[in-house]
Amino acid sequence: MAQNAALDIVVLAGGISHERDISLRSGRRVAGALNSLGHRVTFRDPDASLLAFLSENRPDVVWPALHGASGEDGALRSLLELTGIPFVGSRTDASRLAWSKPAAKTIVARAGVATPASVVLPKETFRELGANSVLATVLDGLGVPLVVKPAQGGSAQGVTIVEKADELPRAMVDAYTYADVALIERKVSGIEVSVAVVDTGEGPEALPAVEIEPVGGAYTFDARYNAGETRFYTPARLDETTAAAVAEAATTAHVALGLRHLSRIDLIVDADGVPWFLEANVLPGLTETSIMPQAIAAAGRDLGDVYAALALAAIADA
Repeated sequence: MAQNAALDIVVLAGGISHERDISLRSGRRVAGALNSLGHRVTFRDPDASLLAFLSENRPDVVWPALHGASGEDGALRSLLELTGIPFVGSRTDASRLAWSKPAAKTIVARAGVATPASVVLPKETFRELGANSVLATVLDGLGVPLVVKPAQGGSAQGVTIVEKADELPRAMVDAYTYADVALIERKVSGIEVSVAVVDTGEGPEALPAVEIEPVGGAYTFDARYNAGETRFYTPARLDETTAAAVAEAATTAHVALGLRHLSRIDLIVDADGVPWFLEANVLPGLTETSIMPQAIAAAGRDLGDVYAALALAAIADA
């Protein structure tokens, strides 16, 4: 298919996850960028009529902009694979692996990237072994500070930084609000960075890392999506050697997890310049305050051109 041919593209956004509103914002941005290049874009909220619509209309490609479980856990992607319609983003198996933060940590660590010491605790563990003894063992083994997060999910929902031991029980309750399994990590101090990785057919490329400095001290849901709540530095304020190590860690994680087309890899760079893997996102935020659009701009590229190139890559991969 010619690079400049107009495509029929269905952008999926919304869904029923906790991140619905963010997905709608991402989807509108993607649709707008593709429309600006003359592509024929249909904006769809996934619902009971979606699969019939796709079957009847057979677009050239589907561009999912769905955050949270509805778009990133692999379920919808498995159905898209069955339709035979090309779609942008990782395939089902890779999505499932990245959606599980503990699984992603294990796979990326085996590929040689550092990741914080952690423990994974389903709700059932507390009932079986008793909350007090479980939390005491966690504190003895990992100490504080800690980061507690749902084992699945995004946008920092249900994430708590625990500075004192007595804050841990509340943090567990918050994490369990979003998932039945919690991941507790030893907090690594350093510079928080996110790296957008794109692959339009010539292999994964790490775009300039974005340094994240939340005004309130923590990169919460509000800090991610409300303008003025976070200072971003693009490219990140890293020396050349550290920036190269960060890029290598991000691409290594992307490849180890089997991700495709685009991802965002979140890392902490410690005082020695070592990047520590935190998590991978198969569909990073694409809103006006999100990391990936900032990284694309820092690389001197046009959003529409990149999004269209990803659509063409999806067609080529089908």
